[in-house]
Amino acid sequence: MVFEDEAGQSMTPPRARSWGRKGITPVVRVRGRGSGRVSIAGLTCYKTGKRSRMFYSIREYRGRKGEPKGIGWRDLRDLLVRAHIQLGGPIVLVWDNLRMHLVEPLREFFSAHADWITVFQLPNYSPDLNPQEGIWSLVKRDIGNLAAANLGQITRAVKRRLKQIQYRPDLVDGCLDGTGLIMDG
Repeated sequence: MVFEDEAGQSMTPPRARSWGRKGITPVVRVRGRGSGRVSIAGLTCYKTGKRSRMFYSIREYRGRKGEPKGIGWRDLRDLLVRAHIQLGGPIVLVWDNLRMHLVEPLREFFSAHADWITVFQLPNYSPDLNPQEGIWSLVKRDIGNLAAANLGQITRAVKRRLKQIQYRPDLVDGCLDGTGLIMDG
């Protein structure tokens, strides 16, 4: 079972709690509004009796002319092909109803590769059923107090955290447990 979702991070950091001196509220000034975005697509992969896995793809958008603004259908296709090769078996893909997931080229790709990929759509607005949302929560919590000077710093921080999560299958398992879904062997 493979769950997919997308997320993003701009130069404006997410709100997070921090420690400060008693009576003095820490304030971090951040510059760089509108100066880019990091888009991420991720797959969490579960198979009974096997170690949980996670794959991801990252794209930076710096606002340049002709540059893709985020993850596109080709990126999703390539991520799924990479996961299929590394997992070495068929994929049962579960994802939300994002408009990009329903585009014609992806539907054609799924039809052409029906021998190894089966797609199921989650019900409308049901992020609580997607364990990949838990992965995004872990990433955002880690970069919550990062006041990045440029987009590259954010990208490096996101990649570093995702790489750490990849080597911790217990965290990936915990995200599945958080949904209340169970793997039945």
